[in-house]
Amino acid sequence: MPDDPVAALQRVRAGQAVIPFLTLLETYYVSLQENTETIAEKRYALLKQLPARFLYDLDEPTLLTAGQFNARHRLSLADALIAAFAVREGAILVHKDPEFESLSKQVKQETLPYK
Repeated sequence: MPDDPVAALQRVRAGQAVIPFLTLLETYYVSLQENTETIAEKRYALLKQLPARFLYDLDEPTLLTAGQFNARHRLSLADALIAAFAVREGAILVHKDPEFESLSKQVKQETLPYK
């Protein structure tokens, strides 16, 4: 799909975004690795302020979908779970991670400019 960060932002502002707990976890630990604890906590708090629905529950179908993604594609376990949550929710996976490209037929995606 074409890069459209504006559409992604509009979905967040409209309260249509869903954020799996793994996104919170990755944001926190990557920020902590690269910066200070204060910055990591600030980024985490900013995410939590978004008008989004946060997904904490992992059901069996989502777990099995993530297992299939992990077995058949070169993904981290966290990315496989994030993609499986997108499938479960019928959501568009908005990302800037080339690892997700291998799932383009299974997961609706919108890519932001890569790092």
